[in-house]
Amino acid sequence: MRITDTSDLWWKTAVVYCLDVETFLDDNGDGVGDFAGLARRIDYLADLGITCLWLMPFSPSPDRDDGYDVTDFYGVDPRLGTHGDFVEVMRTARDRGIRVIVDLVVNHTSDRHPWFLEARKSVDNPYRDYYVWSKTKPKNDAPTVFPGEESSMWELDEKTGEYFLHSFYRHQPDVNIANPKVRNEIAKAIGFWLQMGVSGFRVDAVPFLIEAPKDTEIGDPHEFLRDIRRFLQRRSSEAVLLGEVNLPYRQQFDYFGGAAGSELTMQFDFIGMQSLYLSLARRDPTALIRALRQRPEIAPESQWANFVRNHDELTLDKLTEKQRNEVFEAFAPDESQRIYGRGITRRVPPMLEGDPRRIRMVYSLLFSLPGTPVLFYGEEIGMGENADIPGRSSVRTPMQWDATPTGGFSSARSSRLVAQPPGDGYAPEHVNVVAQRDDPDSLLQHVQRLIARYRASAEIGWGEFEVLEHDQKAVLAHSMRSDIGRFVALHNFAERPMNVQLRLDDEAEDANLVDLLGPERMPLDGGHVSVELGAYGYRWFRVSRPGDGRLG
Repeated sequence: MRITDTSDLWWKTAVVYCLDVETFLDDNGDGVGDFAGLARRIDYLADLGITCLWLMPFSPSPDRDDGYDVTDFYGVDPRLGTHGDFVEVMRTARDRGIRVIVDLVVNHTSDRHPWFLEARKSVDNPYRDYYVWSKTKPKNDAPTVFPGEESSMWELDEKTGEYFLHSFYRHQPDVNIANPKVRNEIAKAIGFWLQMGVSGFRVDAVPFLIEAPKDTEIGDPHEFLRDIRRFLQRRSSEAVLLGEVNLPYRQQFDYFGGAAGSELTMQFDFIGMQSLYLSLARRDPTALIRALRQRPEIAPESQWANFVRNHDELTLDKLTEKQRNEVFEAFAPDESQRIYGRGITRRVPPMLEGDPRRIRMVYSLLFSLPGTPVLFYGEEIGMGENADIPGRSSVRTPMQWDATPTGGFSSARSSRLVAQPPGDGYAPEHVNVVAQRDDPDSLLQHVQRLIARYRASAEIGWGEFEVLEHDQKAVLAHSMRSDIGRFVALHNFAERPMNVQLRLDDEAEDANLVDLLGPERMPLDGGHVSVELGAYGYRWFRVSRPGDGRLG
């Protein structure tokens, strides 16, 4: 693939870092993280190598769903600060070369949103059609997103005697996107935050957003996404839409806007993530290789977003029941570590039993697979979950900055914290930034090195993916090739060291493999090379040809 002018395509080689303001750093000592605290940690993110900061919801909210139940699309939760504090974070981040994207949660609102408060006053209220209503409970009631927590997608509003639709929790009524007024409101909210300087949006639950209510005529629902993309590009040529679309690849292709790339700019690769965990459980990369090969060819401006953990449950819903049980047995053997029959409520290090070799190999994969890597806060230091916090919130604990009981997150008493840190071997006294910052062998330093090499290897974001031939079933060897060069990586999924006989038949005989994570330089002998890998080992290389003038 040819790399041309990338100035407006920054997302192709970005490093995205997701955080929740309320759990990152508390500046005023009330036990809740805030924008003033985040501003103090922008330099930490810059030093780590982050180029894009993704902020989880920070709008006013009853906070019954971690801020995803919004009451004001234009506001800032007063617990977190003011618009002025937000702007200070934006300015500080931009000064350090970090863009900011924010969550766009417009498929539903809180039931305390002014629209809904008006809508439930009467059946002929002007805001009634901002939501989806039914005089009787539909017989074909689909299952909710949260089995075991909600039994129906329809909730009776006793005042008006009609049922409203909620795909998620009953306190989150779905908006009616068939209503042009609702679409206009969404566009105005997007325009507002673009004017505040954001570089795009992580779009929540996209399939639910564009799904029109039954018995409504809106034409192609994807036209709504195309409208949003066109509006975005008119307002800001650099802005992106990073979509949450947990669907099979063939349907994800449609959400990109097909080969034209006219809808979502980026999408999370849920299929690849789930296949990765199946491969880890089997100690065999075959499932991951199959998923990567099945990715559809997308437009050059589009991009996959790779991740190994996020703020929700680690969903395994696209695996077969047998495959899902394999992953459960390997990484969530206790029933309490599972949720909704499909997901795991643990972070990566506890799932991998704290084995530093496997943990480092997983993050090496994250930064070397084709696409843009996305980190969830605390992954860079190996934070664990708090098993005492039920459900998905177990992984949403305060960032651990130092070894004090509150992890340096807040000066407030522990009992006042927005959430409690783990109390086990992943407690702040064992896992924190200060302890790892100056330790060259720490996970933090490891991730920092991976980010530096990733940012120096544009082929990973732009290149054409290829699985390389070799003689070891437990090893994934792949390359990314572009007009500026070729990147090669090997990852050993097995607990034993091995020698890999790698074939690069199409390379010149006088070419070399330059180790990007070490000092070695290996000649390609007729396109063949022997590579040593330790147990759960990994190697990154660049193909160096005479006269290419590129540094390793």
